[in-house]
Amino acid sequence: MTKLFRLFALIILCVSCGNKIETASTLTKQDFDRLRSLNLLDSSEQLYKFYSEFKKNVAGNFYTDKRLASYWLDEHDKSKNKIEFAFYKNVAKIDTVYYSGSTFCPYLRITRNDSSSFKVCVDGKKKEITEFFNDAIAKWKQSNN
Repeated sequence: MTKLFRLFALIILCVSCGNKIETASTLTKQDFDRLRSLNLLDSSEQLYKFYSEFKKNVAGNFYTDKRLASYWLDEHDKSKNKIEFAFYKNVAKIDTVYYSGSTFCPYLRITRNDSSSFKVCVDGKKKEITEFFNDAIAKWKQSNN
């Protein structure tokens, strides 16, 4: 039941959220400190774009010059935290899903070389989503050349 509730809550948040795609220049020092504390960003890493389907201290999706990442931090039970990332060299493929039903955000499905996968969600205007997806995929492809 709790998984179903969490999924329902995420759907509602994604649909009702008015968040926008951000860049490194719009994030705060506190945002960067959080990403570093989650081991999702190192001091030499350049963050390009970031999106949160809720509050940034709870959820985030982003890509840098080195990796793609996503996190969901349960405010009541840390054992339910979900922190995912893949360095570009460990990514086997990236699939784009622009429409996954009327209640879900568009997302990139990141498949690692070991066949495990996770989603990097983003929402906004179609042009902004397309730019996020295309740029993230281009960074991944550039890193493998």
